[in-house]
Amino acid sequence: MGEIGGNDYNYAIMQRRTGEGVPSLIPTVVNNIGFTIEELIKLGATTILVPGDVPLGCLPVYLSMFKSSSTDKDYNPKTGCLNWPNELSMYHNELLQKELGRLRELHPHVTIIYADYYNAAMRFYLSPHQFGFTKGSVLRACYERGSPSNFNKSEPCGISPAVCCDNPSSFASWDGLHYTETAYKWIAQG
Repeated sequence: MGEIGGNDYNYAIMQRRTGEGVPSLIPTVVNNIGFTIEELIKLGATTILVPGDVPLGCLPVYLSMFKSSSTDKDYNPKTGCLNWPNELSMYHNELLQKELGRLRELHPHVTIIYADYYNAAMRFYLSPHQFGFTKGSVLRACYERGSPSNFNKSEPCGISPAVCCDNPSSFASWDGLHYTETAYKWIAQG
């Protein structure tokens, strides 16, 4: 099963330019994930891998968008990530795991696996050098444009005049919102 819900949260946050109101979306998104899993089971799925949410507060898009409205206390001193988007991710993951528990009880013949993307990714935000990143590159997008986080929504990566970086494997995010192949490799290895 692919990632579900990320764009719902991204759209809401980007429209409101704040985290207010987004927590109320999380139960609906998680219920829809549960509904999708039920549909897959009806279609005959017997093993389903369900990914949790990533630490949204570490993504360059949010670090760029909310820089001017954030103070030092809004950031995790160990990672440099924004706290409130990460709290949204943790809330999503908490509700998702409860929903998966409910579905496991209803369908004991189905193997439902939770993929903990949050903690798998948090490892490289906490210790970037162990994963081939630097403290700077782990919180910046892999292109040379815009803010200190290298994210500029009016000049997205891959569209001129934005220039993609020479070594994407040294960055966690390639465009500010999506991870690089290297970051996904580390997430997959858990």
